[in-house]
Amino acid sequence: MLRRTSIVTNDLAPSKNSKASRPTQSRGNHLKILVTYDTASVNRNTEKVAKTVGEVLKEKGFEVDCLYVKEVEAASVKNYDCILAGSPTQWHKATGPIMQFLDTFSKDEFSGKLAAAFDTQIQAPLSGNAAKGIEKKLKKLGFKIVMPPLVTYVEGKEIHLKEGELEKTKKYAEDLAKALHP
Repeated sequence: MLRRTSIVTNDLAPSKNSKASRPTQSRGNHLKILVTYDTASVNRNTEKVAKTVGEVLKEKGFEVDCLYVKEVEAASVKNYDCILAGSPTQWHKATGPIMQFLDTFSKDEFSGKLAAAFDTQIQAPLSGNAAKGIEKKLKKLGFKIVMPPLVTYVEGKEIHLKEGELEKTKKYAEDLAKALHP
């Protein structure tokens, strides 16, 4: 059973007991999109980016499920037309939960389906890039990458999104919507 999470919420913590098993049918020619993410900071920066992308795509008429990676049942992923996967960058790469999730699938299992990657990271020369690793894994799984990765920057002792990053995220999502439905 799919428990749809609210895209707009004041409580950004993912539900601990929901699982996505099958998305509802798409309407008309619109694609079914799964935005899945891991998030690690107290401020839930990567979740904020994921939900912002989901909000914009939903406003553009797409059917969107925005789910914390641990809420997604692997069997349900094949029911989506497009997957957006994101993670914070930690130790120069994507977090374990998002990569473990992607590792549950076989090579070329999603041949022809669409995907894109995103991450949050500190803006520094040696910070690494989670999105590159996620995109590489998506390609190995057979996904067609529809947009270059979205990289959003965080800063500060409390690790919060830099000013302007959510606006950049909205613009990315608008461009993604155009790429998915020209």
